[in-house]
Amino acid sequence: MKIIDIITSEKPSLSFEVFPPKTDAVYDSVKEATEEIAKLSPSFMSVTYGAGGGTSEYTLKIARNIKDEYSVASLAHLTCISSTKDTVRQMIEKFKSASIENVMALRGDIPAERLGDDRSGWDYRYATDLIADIRQYAPELCIGGACYPEVHPESKNQRDDILHLKDKVDAGCDFLTTQMFFDNDIFYNFLFKIREAGITVPVVAGIMPITNANQIDRAIKLSGSFMPIKFKKLVDRYGDDPLAMKQAGIAYATSQIIDLYANGINAVHVYSMNKPDVAKAIQDNLSRIIKR
Repeated sequence: MKIIDIITSEKPSLSFEVFPPKTDAVYDSVKEATEEIAKLSPSFMSVTYGAGGGTSEYTLKIARNIKDEYSVASLAHLTCISSTKDTVRQMIEKFKSASIENVMALRGDIPAERLGDDRSGWDYRYATDLIADIRQYAPELCIGGACYPEVHPESKNQRDDILHLKDKVDAGCDFLTTQMFFDNDIFYNFLFKIREAGITVPVVAGIMPITNANQIDRAIKLSGSFMPIKFKKLVDRYGDDPLAMKQAGIAYATSQIIDLYANGINAVHVYSMNKPDVAKAIQDNLSRIIKR
């Protein structure tokens, strides 16, 4: 099933993100964790992809297993930074052969060893280039793209960021998923601004449950997310107690999701980090709201 059909339904959707293993040694344990989340029958599941294709085959295997064995729609990530057009085309063909209908097209993080490279000769420098190629190679695929309610870290300002986002959508993006945010008002303001700019595709709200204090620095580094005072107080109060912090983090994420649904945002994607217990707790908290 295509993601665009799921997220444009009147029924609230709740989806989860998982990541593939980096090596064969941990493949079975990661596969088991993703299967436990799939057993929850979420609206769909996305499977991440290493920069430069480092985990590409694992992404494909996990996405196909979720779809074939658990009948859960899968969204396979595809990053393009430092990849060639041939490599991307081959991966798209593999997705198609596995009957994967949905692709999340991302630039990806530039590998540390290539940060100083001259990128002018690279086949792909931006996600927009990848989206255009996927649309050309495989027009039947449903394509997702990323967006940043608090501005992409490499953008000069939000205006420029939204202009680049418009280019991404015009290249063939069917829907967008936000980077994590912890203040819903930031998301609502962002949504208003992109609609004013003529971006009309559906936007899926990305929520990250912070279940231990050590996640916070990484979350800020990845997204530059603003931490509201009420969230900081939560961490200050419960950060030293792992079980309490986990419970509080799940409750905070749940409250964000309820507020989003109440304000007409029906599509929510949870960055569940291969944690079936966290995914289940959030879904249980919303069981009557999402009618599961």
